[in-house]
Amino acid sequence: MSTTITQTVTVDPAVKEQFLSANLEEMARLRDLAKKDQFKPQIVWRNVALFVALHIGALVGLYQFVFLAKWLTCAWCVFCWVVSGVGITAGAHRLWSHKSYKAKTPLKMILVAMNCVSFQNDIIEWSRDHRCHHKWTDTDADPHNVNRGFFFSHMGWLLTKKHPKIKEMGAKLDLSDLTSDPVLALQRKYYLPLVVLFCFMLPTAIPVFLWGENAMIAFYTAALFRYAFTLHATWFINSAAHTFGYRPYDVAISPAESVWTTVTAFGEGGHNYHHTFPQDYRTSEMSAAFNFTKLFIDFFAKIGWAYDLKTVGDETIARQMGKQLEQMNKLKSH
Repeated sequence: MSTTITQTVTVDPAVKEQFLSANLEEMARLRDLAKKDQFKPQIVWRNVALFVALHIGALVGLYQFVFLAKWLTCAWCVFCWVVSGVGITAGAHRLWSHKSYKAKTPLKMILVAMNCVSFQNDIIEWSRDHRCHHKWTDTDADPHNVNRGFFFSHMGWLLTKKHPKIKEMGAKLDLSDLTSDPVLALQRKYYLPLVVLFCFMLPTAIPVFLWGENAMIAFYTAALFRYAFTLHATWFINSAAHTFGYRPYDVAISPAESVWTTVTAFGEGGHNYHHTFPQDYRTSEMSAAFNFTKLFIDFFAKIGWAYDLKTVGDETIARQMGKQLEQMNKLKSH
C-alpha cells in the first residue's frame, strides 16, 4: 500500500488566483452555452410529488428522532445510514462503477443487500449514470451536469427528463461487465420488492419487535428520515463537491476536495483526487479516519473477500501535482 503524501509545492497566490479565474471564466462560458441550448427541460411531476412527500415525512422523522424516539432507535437509524451509505460507496461506486477492486460472491451479496437499503436505483443503472458522469463530466451527457446549476446537480436531475445526449452517449458505454454479473441481474430482476424490504420494512420492523418502539416513530425515523439523509449525503458529492473546495490534483476541473462531504459520504469527498485518479479504490488521499469505506474494503481484503485493490503510486501523484505547478508557472511567465 502506498503511503499518503502531502502537497509541499509553494505556489504564488496571485498566479494561483489568475489560474483559477481563467478556469472559472471557462466554466461560466459553458454555463452560457448551456443556457442557449435549445433543449427544454421537462419536469417529471410524479417524481416531484414523491420527493415532496418524502421530505415532509423526513421532517416529521427528524422531529421524532430528536424528541420522541428511544435511544436504541436513534442508534439504529445511524446504523442504517452507515449501511445504506456504504452500499453506495463500496458497492455501486468503487466496486461496480470503477472496478477499483474485486470481490468474491459473498461480499457482492452483502453489498447488494446494503445497496438496497439506500434505494438509489439498481446498481447497473447507478453505475451506468456514474460512468457517463466521469466520461463526459460537466457536459450535457453528464446526468448531473453542474453547469446546469447547483440545484440541478444536487437533485434537479432526478426531477426532470434526461437530456437526449445522456441516452445517446450512454448507449456507447460497454456495460457487459455489469449485465453479465448474476448478482446484479438478480438485484435488477427483484429490485422493487428488495428495496421495499430492505429500505422500509426491516428498518421499521426491527425497532418495533426488538425494543418495543412505536411503529410510526420507527417508520418516520429509521426509514424516511434516514433515507432522505442518505440521499442528500450522496447528492452533495454531485453538487457541493463540484462547487466548493480546493483542487490540488487538477485545478482545471470542477470536482474539488471537500472534507465535510467526505464525512457524510464515508470517504467520497476527495473528489478532485477521485476524478484525477478514478481507478484508485481509496478515492482520496485524506486520512483513513475520514474514509470509512476504505476501512470497510480493507477489512474484507484481510479476510480474502476483497482483492486486487488498485492504488495510484506516490510518484504518479507527485508528478500530477507537479504538472499543476508547471501550468501555473507558464501562466506566470506570460
